[in-house]
Amino acid sequence: MKITDRVKNAVRDIPDFPQPGIIFKDITPLVLDADLSKAITAELVERARKLKPTAVCGIESRGFLFGVSMAQELGVPLILIRKKGKLPGKTIQVAYALEYGESIIEMHAEDLPPGSRVLIHDDLLATGGTATAAAYLVKKAGSEVIGFSFLINLSFLPGEGRVREICEEVQAIVSY
Repeated sequence: MKITDRVKNAVRDIPDFPQPGIIFKDITPLVLDADLSKAITAELVERARKLKPTAVCGIESRGFLFGVSMAQELGVPLILIRKKGKLPGKTIQVAYALEYGESIIEMHAEDLPPGSRVLIHDDLLATGGTATAAAYLVKKAGSEVIGFSFLINLSFLPGEGRVREICEEVQAIVSY
């Protein structure tokens, strides 16, 4: 069975979470299955290797799940992108709009060397707000976004178009 089919068969739909009308794509079953997790990591790394990243930026928190393995397999650092106030020490940050309000993400100022070739990874691409903000954070650090990597792309939402305005290379294992 192809990896796309295996992932689609394993992802659970949770209706009305976190609010009524939303169907949440739960990736928990993916990490409960060690063989499937290995296959996902292998697929993500195979796609990423062609881009020759010098760093992977994982977006809090589900972007860390496969981001760590990807970075290890690629032999590059994993740079943590977290919500404001979650990182100790000096940080750089970017504010961005949410559907209702605003949020801030940040990373350690010294973690990403200027000139790095960065692959941004998260579990799911929906509206693209967080991924776009992560890209601006990478650029603010003086580095280049060479691609975006996701497990899932909700193609009926505007996220893919938004991130393609920053970088044409957008990869997802499955799309809905």
